[in-house]
Parts: sequence; structure tokens; C-alpha cells
Amino acid sequence: MHPFSQKTIKEEIQLEGVGLHNGKEVKLTLKPSDINSGIIFKRTDVEDLKSIIEANYKNVSSPILCTKIKNSYDVSVSTIEHLMAVFYGEGIDNVLVEIDASEVPIMDGSSFDFAEAIRSVGTQDQNAPKKIIKVLKKVSVTDGPKHISIEPLDNDLIIDFEIVYKNPLIRTRRKEFKFSSGDLTPIYNSKTFCLYEDIDNIKSLGLAKGGSLENAIVVSGSRILNNDGLRYRDEFVNHKILDCLGDLMLSGNRIFGHIKTSQGGHQLTNTLLKKFFSDKSNWELQNFDVKQKDEKGNITPNPIAVSA
Repeated sequence: MHPFSQKTIKEEIQLEGVGLHNGKEVKLTLKPSDINSGIIFKRTDVEDLKSIIEANYKNVSSPILCTKIKNSYDVSVSTIEHLMAVFYGEGIDNVLVEIDASEVPIMDGSSFDFAEAIRSVGTQDQNAPKKIIKVLKKVSVTDGPKHISIEPLDNDLIIDFEIVYKNPLIRTRRKEFKFSSGDLTPIYNSKTFCLYEDIDNIKSLGLAKGGSLENAIVVSGSRILNNDGLRYRDEFVNHKILDCLGDLMLSGNRIFGHIKTSQGGHQLTNTLLKKFFSDKSNWELQNFDVKQKDEKGNITPNPIAVSA
């Protein structure tokens, strides 16, 4: 067994809920998968030939208010980002996601239920080295006041996220999260949110049909409309980090680097990934294969370059 092995889940997991945007009841089944198979979604409500969708940035379609992937048959699955974030955080490389509708259930608006379900069954090491994407050069994307960049960082992922809202409660907040040393619980457990004044516009787009105070934080002026308020003081920016993490998992393999973003979102992250992977001098695919000790005696992986 390789010291830094690929992982899948030990047992099948079944979850049920409602789609945030389509409002439909949905059943989700996570199944263990073979080495190098990656994260695959399978729509069980369509014929087999058209049912498979690879979780990859190339397959992202209309990333507005959520992340949606679709295949060449125009079969799609949306709001995948919270589940994908848990796959990154729990070190899962290979899993089959069977779903009987077009949207992953929103659960309570966070990733908590997904993380708890996966932790309850555990993960299984597989007999193949974990692959990582090493950032070789800084790459940036700017869209007006919005900005995101990724730059080299050895053996870790840091997300430095700034949110900027005119709302007097949310305001401007910034947080840097380092995944090798940070507690993922506040990230997983932070709920999606929206402004009360934006709800009519969101619904006019045919979205948020399944939204409620049970699965989203609603902010009106300086008030939280949910009876239970916030779970964390920095819950708003925590959730943005969660979304960003899930979108980064669409790289096809776990990516290591330093992300810096202000007013980022699904579309900006996807644009960054497209630009980043368009030039092979920006990145290198490596095996996490050999253990070595640093000056303090800590064991760290020694990446070995492999062909993509």
C-alpha cells in the first residue's frame, strides 16, 4: 500500500433531501469506486448511455448561484459544490455518486450532513498513490472589482477569501484558511446565505424553489431572519470558502496552492481553472508517493512527477 494512497468510501451511503433550486425530492447514493476513477455522477432517472457526468471544471455549465455540470447529452447535475468540498476535505479521490434528479439535495444548507455520513462509514485506502496538482506559476483572473489568483505552495492548500457586501451586517470580511492545520468543522457547518431583498429576483430566474429558513440564512438589513441565528461569527465567509473548495475539487485531482480572492464565486473560480489548465507550464501532475523527514523530523510527502 502506498503511504499516501488514493481513497474511496468504505461503504455505500444513502441520503435524501430537497433540491435548493428545483425544489424536488431527491435520493443520493454514494458508492465506493475503483482507483483512478475520480468523482463520477450518475443520473439514475435517465437511460444509462446518457447518465454519466464527470465532475470536472470542463463540464461546468452556467455557474450562477450554484455549480452545475453537464455531459455531451445535456444531462446535468447542479449544486454539487457542498458535496465536492467534503470529498476534498476528507481526502476522497474515487466515488460514484448516483442521483435520481438533477440537483444534489441542499440538506441544511451546509456540508455537515455529507461530512457526517462519510465519517460514519469511514474511508478505504487504495493500492495506488494519491495524485496532486502542483502549481508552478501564479495565475490571476480579474472581473471588475472581483479578483482571484492561485500561486505556488508546497504540499498544502490555503484559501484567502474576502467578501464585500453593502449590507450593514455582512459588510467586508476576510479569512485565510490553511487546510493542513485548520479545523474543517466550521467550514463544513456554515450555511448558505442570501439577502432578503434578492429573493424575488432569484425566484424570477426559476431558482430557490426549495429554499427556506431551514436551509439558508436570510439577512434583512442588520437582522438575521432565522430564529437560530448564526452558527459562527464568520459563517458568511466560511461558507464562501466551502464553495471555493468544492469548485477547486473539479480540477480532477486535489490541487495544492495558495488561493487569494476578493468577491469570488462559482463563475470566477471556474474561469480561473480554465485559464490555469490552458497552459501546461502553469502546473504539473504528481504522485504523492514517498515519505521523507524535514529538519524538525516531520514526515512529508515527496511528490514525483507523472504524465497527465
